[in-house]
This record gives sequence, C-alpha cells and structure tokens, in this order.
Amino acid sequence: MAACASFVKLNASSSNWIGQQSFAQPRGSSSSRLTRNRVALPIRAGAYTDELVKTAKTIASPGRGILAIDESNATCGKRLASIGLDNTEVNRQAYRQLLLTTPGLGEYISGSILFEETLYQSTTDGKKFVDCLKDENIVPGIKVDKGLVPLPGSNNESWCQGLDGLASRSAEYYKQGARFAKWRTVVSIPCGPSALAVKEAAWGLARYAAISQDNGLVPIVEPEILLDGDHPIERTLEVAEKVWSEVFFYLAQNNVVFEGILLKPSMVTPAEATLNLNAMNQSPNPWHVSFSYARALQNSVLKTWQGRPENVTAAQTSLLIRAKANSLAQLGRYSAEGESEEAKKGMFVKGYTY
Repeated sequence: MAACASFVKLNASSSNWIGQQSFAQPRGSSSSRLTRNRVALPIRAGAYTDELVKTAKTIASPGRGILAIDESNATCGKRLASIGLDNTEVNRQAYRQLLLTTPGLGEYISGSILFEETLYQSTTDGKKFVDCLKDENIVPGIKVDKGLVPLPGSNNESWCQGLDGLASRSAEYYKQGARFAKWRTVVSIPCGPSALAVKEAAWGLARYAAISQDNGLVPIVEPEILLDGDHPIERTLEVAEKVWSEVFFYLAQNNVVFEGILLKPSMVTPAEATLNLNAMNQSPNPWHVSFSYARALQNSVLKTWQGRPENVTAAQTSLLIRAKANSLAQLGRYSAEGESEEAKKGMFVKGYTY
C-alpha cells in the first residue's frame, strides 16, 4: 500500500531461480540440495488454478495498476482529519464513493484493494462498491491481515497476525466479489533483521498465500523492507534479496502457484514513485512491473475534495490525472514535465503506520 511500492506479475519462465534456498540454511548443505530438488517439481493449487492465473493477468494488464484504499478506519481517519473531517462511517463512505465511482478509472486502474468495511459498502444510490469496480473492469481486492504485533524472542521486531480464521474469511470475501487479497508484513533493518523475524515474515506470507489461493483469491505477497534507518542503500538491497529468497522458499514449500500471485516489494531507491516506476520500465523486464499506490494516487484527491460535494468532480479529475501518469510510467512513457510540485514530492514518512 505504500506509495513507494510496485508489484510484479510472475510467470513460470521467470520463476526458475526462486524458491530454491532458505535464508536459514547454509549454502551447499545436503538438506539444502534435497530441498532444491524437491521444490523444483511442477505445482498446482486445486480447482481455482485457472481462475487465479486469469485474475493475475487481468490485474497485470499493460498500462494499468492497483489503487490501494485498504487503510484501516483509524488510518482513514487521519486522512480525513487532514482536511477537517470527522472519522465517521458516513465520511469514510463518501470519500471511498468519490474514488470508486470515478468515470473512466478502469482505463488506468486494474485492481483496487479494499478494507473490509468498504467491501460491504454501497453508494448512496444503493449500488455495491464491488459492482462499481466490476463495471470499470477493475478487480476488487481485500486486505486480510489483522495488523502487526510484537514478535516475542526477537530484537523488538514484529510479526503479522491474521492466519486464524483466514480460510473462512477468505471464502466470504470471495462470495462478496473479491478476487485478490493483500497481507502486509514488514522487516526492519535497524532491528537486525533477526533470522527469527525473517522466517516468521516469510512463513506467514506463504501460509496466507496458500490459504488465499485455496479460496480463489490471488495473493499479493508483500515482504516490505522498511526504509527507516540510517543504513546505506546497499544494505537495503542485501536484506531485500535475502528476505525475498526466504519468502519464495516457503511459498514453494506451501505449494503456492507462482503464476497466480503478485509480488509487491518496496522500492530500494527513494524519491518520487512515478518517476521510479517509469525508470524501471525503460527496458524490457523479466516480469510485468506496475504500481500499487495509495498516497501517491490519493493525496491530491483529498486536497481537492476537502469534503465538499461541489468538489467531487474536480477531485475525481485529479485522481484520473495521477492514475494516467502512473499508467504512462508502467508503459515507460511518463514525463514529469508540466507536473505540479506537489505531485513530484516523495511519499516516505518515517515510522509511517497503516
């Protein structure tokens, strides 16, 4: 959900190198070699496999990306407070209606991650938000984790809770119209990261992904490496590679279909999200690289709307401008020329919570 995050769509040919080695295992050990031989076998995930692959391809369609509006009620309240509005369900519904009923949004947005409250909400005219998205060929998604809590035995690190009851919740979300899911876990570099925290993050993501696929939801796999700290960028890359390796090791152990997931890593480079995305798409990639943005798409919308009905059309136009800019970036055709200074600002906030 971070403004500085992208997602990549994996395919069979690009996944030969992943899921091969556990971070916790020494390279060259006999157990490691046996594991590599074991997880290299073709894997399929039940009755939903074809649908999962189709959903993932739809979300990863050229020139489109994800609008993340899965903020918790508390975080949404902070956004509303920034324009002088109280954190009430009526105000949250009004803001999300503004976003999800924007005409033409589907030209640039392929999926939208919703908070549970939003998944079950409707417009003031009684039309389900899920149906508003489907009419624009936008795939509805759902945040399924239950937040971060302290990880006992770690170096003041955290783990993501929510596996209990996830299967039944996912089945209900599917019935409501959701077709992909998000689970956010984090790894902190200043705190280590410890092997325990990395393994917990990787295993939790893998179990969530397997449960999601078993219930028809394409999982966004998001091992977020927090940008907080005074370490160099090379250290961030080093940790990211280790964490990603661990994640895919456990994804393979849990029989997750790689063609039916979306990987959402945080960017290693700082600065403005759209420019970074455009830079990554200047040459062919082994994967489809697109965006999954929250604040990078929403900031100008909130400031334009100000909670006033007469500003809804202008705010929706602002959303389309930001969505189109990132659509062009996904295609490698974006230019910051003519952009406002506000649009060029980076989104990083130290210690930001969702």
